[in-house]
Amino acid sequence: MKFSQIIDKTVISDDGFKLGKVKDIILDTEEELKVTHLEIELTKDATETILGVKPAFNNLPRNTLAISALKKGAECCSESGLELKVSKAQIAIYLRPT
Repeated sequence: MKFSQIIDKTVISDDGFKLGKVKDIILDTEEELKVTHLEIELTKDATETILGVKPAFNNLPRNTLAISALKKGAECCSESGLELKVSKAQIAIYLRPT
C-alpha cells in the first residue's frame, strides 16, 4: 500500500469506534527507516472519550498512534479504513501527544 492511500483514511478500533483520520506518517530514520507511528487527527468523540477534553471549535487535536495497534498485514486495510486490533478502552495506551 502506498503512503498516499493511507492519508485521510479513517482509523477504527476493534469494536467499531472511529478514532480519527490519518494525517501523516512517521518514520524511524535512526535505524531501519521503517514506519513507527501514524499522526491521527482525532474525532470530537475520541477527544472527549479517550483524552477527556473538549476540543476547541474547529480545531481537532492530533496524536501519534503506534503502528503496533494496527491489525497485521492486509487485515488492517479495509474499505472502512485502517482497522486496529485494540478496543476503544485500550487505544490510549497506543497514543502519545504530537
